[in-house]
Amino acid sequence: MNGKGRRVVVTGLGAVCATGANVDEFWANGIAATCGTQTRTIRANDGTQITTPVAQVDGFAERAASLGRDIGRADAFSKFAAAAADEAVADSGIDFDNGLGGRTATIIGTGIGGQSSLEDGYINMLSLDKRPHPLTILRLIPNAAASHLSIRFGLRGPAFAISSACASGAHSIGVAADLIRAGTSDAAIAGASEAIITKGALQAWKAMHILSDELCRPFSKNRKGLIIGEGAGILVLEEYEHARARGAKIYAEIVGFGMNSDGKDMINPAVEGAADAMRMALGGVQVPSAENIYINAHGTGTLMNDPTETKAIRSVFGADADDLVVSSTKAMHGHLLGAAGGVESIMAIKAIQSDIVPPTINYDVPDPECDLDIVPNEARNRRVDLAISNSFAFGGLNAVVAFGRV
Repeated sequence: MNGKGRRVVVTGLGAVCATGANVDEFWANGIAATCGTQTRTIRANDGTQITTPVAQVDGFAERAASLGRDIGRADAFSKFAAAAADEAVADSGIDFDNGLGGRTATIIGTGIGGQSSLEDGYINMLSLDKRPHPLTILRLIPNAAASHLSIRFGLRGPAFAISSACASGAHSIGVAADLIRAGTSDAAIAGASEAIITKGALQAWKAMHILSDELCRPFSKNRKGLIIGEGAGILVLEEYEHARARGAKIYAEIVGFGMNSDGKDMINPAVEGAADAMRMALGGVQVPSAENIYINAHGTGTLMNDPTETKAIRSVFGADADDLVVSSTKAMHGHLLGAAGGVESIMAIKAIQSDIVPPTINYDVPDPECDLDIVPNEARNRRVDLAISNSFAFGGLNAVVAFGRV
């Protein structure tokens, strides 16, 4: 939350998803308007399959094999988290020795956890009459990624998972920042990971009738729904004076965090809840001119979300909403569900660092109900002093992280 306390900055970034094996590739493809969606046939271990558009990570097997024995035996969501965390820690140059490891939190969100391990285990038992793998429980529990990372880096501070559907990543980053701000921790590895491109999970999502059968088109009138993605986005957070004392590269400051619940409906988002979460994130923040504000929208490309989010943004910013820029990068990297807030926070931070706003791709038909400047189809050069990452989840859960230039 906002208020008095220590300043929290971002000093390391790590990502893996359909549009990038690392942050540099992810960002380059983001400003190049690269679409990571492809129609794939996903097979279960009983031979059944489903064919549908997804944003799947390619070529990860060799990298996963290099992560080490413990991670090698883990579920894919823990492997994605480890790969992204390795990059973030190396990027930050942080040293967890000399007592810092005991003061570093590890908070890794996930919407589902070890989906492939869960699915494989049940198919083995119920369809193939086989015993489940002896590590099935350790693979599928939602805290597996957080625990693996705390062990991997020798971190003895608070370590846990936050599982709040599509708000998991933003909740994890915001809560980690609050721990540092309050003095409970001095640093944190925070973000989220998701790996649910499995036959069973995709069938379940199809049953909701909110998946697109071709592309994700956020804010476009002809939008048909979301595209499921996978991967991880991890940040290294530090108390500002600690980062400055060691000469760390500082990407941005976490200047605000807001979280709440609509308290109304499991599926239908509420304008008031989303707007109030944004107001909470901006409370106490010195808000710059609207021309220097970028919002990385939740922007799922579903019929209900996009106009609701538009109304929420207009409720918060009033007439200034016409002057700020908004984009949904889910059209490129897919909807990473719990991990969305992790990778999208990196997009927001990189926008501040580079003064380039990533686009909303696949946009082709204006919608009067989504009448913001959504940076259609091409990245835009523009100074960004404040970047807001919105994450809104099933169950009416809202989490908003605000990043500022240092």
